[in-house]
Amino acid sequence: MKNLKIIGLFILAVAGLSSCEDDDNLIYTAQTPSENVAFTSTFLNEYVLTDETKANVAERFVWNSPDFGIATPNVYDLQGSATEDFAEVLELGSTPNNNKAVTVEEMLELATIAGLDNDPSTADMPNTGVLYFRVRAYVGDGAENAPESFSEVTALNVVLPEDTGAGSGIEMSSWGIVGSAANDWGATPDIPFYTTETPDVIVSYANLIAGEIKFRENNTWGGDLGDATLDGILDADPDNNIVIAEAGSYKVTINLSDNSYTIEEYFWGIVGSAAPNGWDGPNVKLAYDYNTDTFKAVVQLIDGEMKVRMNDKWDTSYGDGNLDGVLDTDADNNIAVTAGYYLLTVNFNTLEYTLEETTIWGLVGSATPNGWDGPDTKFTPDFANPGVWTIDSIDLVDGEIKVRANDAWDTSYGDLESDGILDTENDNNISVVAGTYKVTIDFSDEASPTIVIE
Repeated sequence: MKNLKIIGLFILAVAGLSSCEDDDNLIYTAQTPSENVAFTSTFLNEYVLTDETKANVAERFVWNSPDFGIATPNVYDLQGSATEDFAEVLELGSTPNNNKAVTVEEMLELATIAGLDNDPSTADMPNTGVLYFRVRAYVGDGAENAPESFSEVTALNVVLPEDTGAGSGIEMSSWGIVGSAANDWGATPDIPFYTTETPDVIVSYANLIAGEIKFRENNTWGGDLGDATLDGILDADPDNNIVIAEAGSYKVTINLSDNSYTIEEYFWGIVGSAAPNGWDGPNVKLAYDYNTDTFKAVVQLIDGEMKVRMNDKWDTSYGDGNLDGVLDTDADNNIAVTAGYYLLTVNFNTLEYTLEETTIWGLVGSATPNGWDGPDTKFTPDFANPGVWTIDSIDLVDGEIKVRANDAWDTSYGDLESDGILDTENDNNISVVAGTYKVTIDFSDEASPTIVIE
């Protein structure tokens, strides 16, 4: 009996091993899905593609998940083509996710393949056309004979606005703001006014301190205007200085046809978890660039979200709910960003904007507030004079300084010869004595950048 029991146990063990071997050799075969992959996005009637917005997301394509009958994640290839038959395919990227963003720059590349451009001199190349998109779904490496699914082809209408070669049409006016609230009564050039689309109406975006101002032409006295009676009409009367009660950023508008004027608090800024001061502010202010009739700011951002708002208040704020490069007031329209150094440009006439990675110059060294380790004291670009960057006021101690980009030593400058010409030579630290300084660097001539410390 004992031997029979042992034999029985042996048979059961062999059967168990055989069963395990069968499990190990099971083969799962992917099947052609019963439902093809398909776009679920809602597309625009027309996509406007410009070089100025090339860093923006033109469209985020979203699709469903076809079932290949196997517990393996699907892979998706988003494809574009200049023709509906996809005779030539532009691969726009692979992803395991159910969506893929396509930038304006990628659409412009496809538009070039389609023979589109925005040059009015090339009449044989239209600036409007159709681009085609589809998504391919598959499992594994998508090798030959692997089950796959293609969406139906989606046709998108695109427009490349003609490049007229013209600037903004805005010019610097001969008028400026002078006074204790502006420039210490002419110690520096007057704060400029700019022309507008309305004849005889000029505007200035001015950072003022508490004090007094007047308006004059060509930085000279004679014919200067103020408001003695405080009635909103400029005059040349004695004692007509205009009082600025509180420091701030102001929009000053003058109608030269009737000498009426207004002064109102006005500035745009960046706020959010990605911004230096979080959601509570104060905001990073944008500066006016009359060359493009836009507002701009350079800013270091962290991973998070941001919005653009006016006057540090929520009365007027913008985001980009559909990520089309146009600001809106939709719900849930925070703009998600990743950490980096950026140039934000906003056209408040059209609400178009761009957020592009850029270089931000800073001052570093033993004489600066944060020493050699930084973060650097950042320069502010003069958008009216490309290449010129300024720190209006910085307190330095006895020590040395250098200029570098984006808080890193990849690109840095000193001044070995102490001749005001920045260089990359060894032992070129710039020695300074304690004091409060204005520092200006000029990279308009990249071969011979300069520095002025005053």
